[in-house]
Amino acid sequence: MKSSEIRTSFLNFFEQKSHSIYSSAPMVVKNDPTLMFTNAGMNQFKDIFLGNVTAKHQRVANSQKCLRVSGKHNDLEEVGHDTYHHTMFEMLGNWSFGDYFKPEAIAWAWELLTKVFGIDKDRLYVTVFEGAREDGLQSDQEAYDLWKKFVPEGRILYGSKKDNFWEMGDTGPCGPCSEIHVDIRSDEDRKTVDGATLVNQDHPLVVEIWNLVFIEFNRLSDGSLKNLPAKHVDTGMGFERLCMALQNKQSNYDTDVFQPYIQFLSGISGIRYGTSTEADIAMRVVADHLRAVSFAIADGELPSNTKGGYVIRRILRRAVRYGYTFLDQKEPFVNRLVPTLVKHMGEAFPELKAQEDLIAKVITEEEQSFLRTLSVGIQKFEQYIAANPDIKSVDGAFAFELFDTYGFPIDLTTLMAREKGLQVDIRGFEEGMAAQKNRSRDAAVVNTEDWTELKPWHEDTLFVGYEHLQVEVEVVRYRKVENKGKTLYQVVLDRTPFYAESGGQIGDRGFLLINEEQFPVIDTRKENNLSIHMMPKLPEKIDGKVLAVVDHEKRMLTANNHTATHLMHSALKQVLGAHVQQKGSLVDDKRLRFDFSHFGKMTNEEIREVERLVNDKIRENIPMEEHRELTMEEATQMGAVALFGEKYGDTVRVVSFDEKFSSELCGGTHVSATGQIGLFAIVSESAIAAGIRRVEAVTGRAAELFYQEKMDEIEQIKALLKHPKDNIAALQQMLQQQESFKKELHALQQIQRKQQSEQLLQHAEVIGDIHYIGARVGMDAKAAKDTAFQIKGKVPNLFLILAHEHEGKPGIVIMIDEKLVKDKGLHAGQMVGMLAKHIKGGGGGQPFFATAGGKDPGGLDQVLTESKKALM
Repeated sequence: MKSSEIRTSFLNFFEQKSHSIYSSAPMVVKNDPTLMFTNAGMNQFKDIFLGNVTAKHQRVANSQKCLRVSGKHNDLEEVGHDTYHHTMFEMLGNWSFGDYFKPEAIAWAWELLTKVFGIDKDRLYVTVFEGAREDGLQSDQEAYDLWKKFVPEGRILYGSKKDNFWEMGDTGPCGPCSEIHVDIRSDEDRKTVDGATLVNQDHPLVVEIWNLVFIEFNRLSDGSLKNLPAKHVDTGMGFERLCMALQNKQSNYDTDVFQPYIQFLSGISGIRYGTSTEADIAMRVVADHLRAVSFAIADGELPSNTKGGYVIRRILRRAVRYGYTFLDQKEPFVNRLVPTLVKHMGEAFPELKAQEDLIAKVITEEEQSFLRTLSVGIQKFEQYIAANPDIKSVDGAFAFELFDTYGFPIDLTTLMAREKGLQVDIRGFEEGMAAQKNRSRDAAVVNTEDWTELKPWHEDTLFVGYEHLQVEVEVVRYRKVENKGKTLYQVVLDRTPFYAESGGQIGDRGFLLINEEQFPVIDTRKENNLSIHMMPKLPEKIDGKVLAVVDHEKRMLTANNHTATHLMHSALKQVLGAHVQQKGSLVDDKRLRFDFSHFGKMTNEEIREVERLVNDKIRENIPMEEHRELTMEEATQMGAVALFGEKYGDTVRVVSFDEKFSSELCGGTHVSATGQIGLFAIVSESAIAAGIRRVEAVTGRAAELFYQEKMDEIEQIKALLKHPKDNIAALQQMLQQQESFKKELHALQQIQRKQQSEQLLQHAEVIGDIHYIGARVGMDAKAAKDTAFQIKGKVPNLFLILAHEHEGKPGIVIMIDEKLVKDKGLHAGQMVGMLAKHIKGGGGGQPFFATAGGKDPGGLDQVLTESKKALM
């Protein structure tokens, strides 16, 4: 059975059991502060489990694309080394929201696996929860008895709380679970070792394929458990592992889910899969990471140095370095796999097909960038080895510096060290990694108390902010949150005029009037679908109705910028072409920022034409046309633009300004007519990734100020140029003169440094067998470094220290002859670190050369005195 048929069979089975079939939610999460990526099938249903909303359908099934790069068995650096763990994977799941429970879930799971998919019953094992004394929970006897109807008791195993009690997090819904494991070993191996002894023992051929979670408790912040008002079922089956079992393979990577990519890699590398352990791992890494990166880009997450973008960059760079090291791929190659991915997964996930060009171009540019980084890392490594010819081990701190500063992988450092007969201080490297992780972990600690419920409420907060900016409401719940020493209250209202940040538009600010006192609302956010009002304080007692008031001016300015964003999107399509697609946006009361797909820098003429089109539409004063509660099909027939990577509900809202010009799916706030915007001006255009451009713009009074500032700048330039007749010609003449002066100055500086070097050499002191040169010099850090390298090698056994100062900034440069480093154990990096304390600074470097900077030039003389003492 092909993988595509397996996916379809699963969904058809549950559709026949009266389940509604849902599409996969985007892999990139946008409205959940606890997640960057969807890591389980249940993520899109969190609000239902948390009781924030009621389920529209009580029975649901889907195939969800997920990404995991941390946690049990999901360390990124381990993926590819075994045969059954992945970063991106599909999770097949079925859910019951207060409908069926254990009897149906267990019976249907058994029916699907054994009757529909035909898995040998004797190869299946199940686990049930053994109980937890600390929580006052008995073993799950109900699940055990239900399984006895299908499975011999010898294959029903008790599991610990760690393996068989599922929890959403430190707090929230939870409950016992029952895992189904399959033994795909050969008959001979199964006779030799009982499969029951290998369950949950990380055996590559005895693996969990399905987890049935029975959610019936709520974990409170004090650790206690409370029964939920309704019981739910949440199941998750690993699609790739299921394919392995059904296709009679002993590795996920041997199935048709991964083989097309592995065979492609085998072809371009000339290495047959299965003939080299290192090459096999590399092919598995690339095949896995290709999928993760491509799906993330399709859902709007581009490689970057922050948050989710950093995760995607790490994954892609890991694929590149494995190909570089073990498949001899020295040029970009991952991008060449994208058409194969689209061919095999584009039908099930159409976003891949629609974004194919963008995915390939983004990956290509990232590969090119990282290959340049690898080149720099190799150069740094060679310099380190040259400066330390007698070492037996590469310093762990240096290995971590290569990794942290230059993105140079530790496995490549280890490989290069091995080629030179050296080891790497892995312990030192891991200490650096651990310190970095601890810093990140400490920064992310958030203490959240339980909700205080003021009235029963299990619906979405009704948003009334399209029509009203001031409305009487009720507080239905609140909780206290502490983060980085700050205390805030998260408040939920039964209805609200406050727009919660989403779709690129920031959240509203304002206040709640409670008992005649104003309590500021400093932000409004969405957690899943729950509108959260962020407040620095609350009264001791909240009783009855309160007045919710939105900051009118900020809302109106934000609406100006949001509508202008729509108009600009349409104008960009007209000027640049239909390929333009939104890839991100930020709209607040000060400006708008818009990211879009386009493969070249916009010309000045194109920018002016976009501005002209938008300002024309503003002057036309086009009224907004709004259509609420449309189905997606109705919105699409209207020609409304939908965005890839966005999760839309059962009904959508369409906002249009001249339906033929601009019509988009949007939940944000807008002007009633375009004339309110006043004026539109683009202030910058730049690249943020391969094939992605960013435009920033302002509207209204901010646009006027922008143009006024530009005019003021021109007047100031004219005044500086003595009001010439031709400003451009005068400026060009001045620049030519400046370039000539620079060349003359550089030549004089070279002569001066040579003279300074000769003077320093004349004042060398002999301390034992050391030629000591120490001087306080008036130059900046670069000049001091250049001077040191001019002197290097001019005298034997040189110890040079320059205490330099420029414009009040002190610094130290130390240069030590490599023979002294070897024979006397001197270390410039260690010495400069100690001496830098005298100038209230810090520094470091290699044994033969190091630098430091500081704040107190008054300590420079002490630096020279102490350096000489250290040699005596």
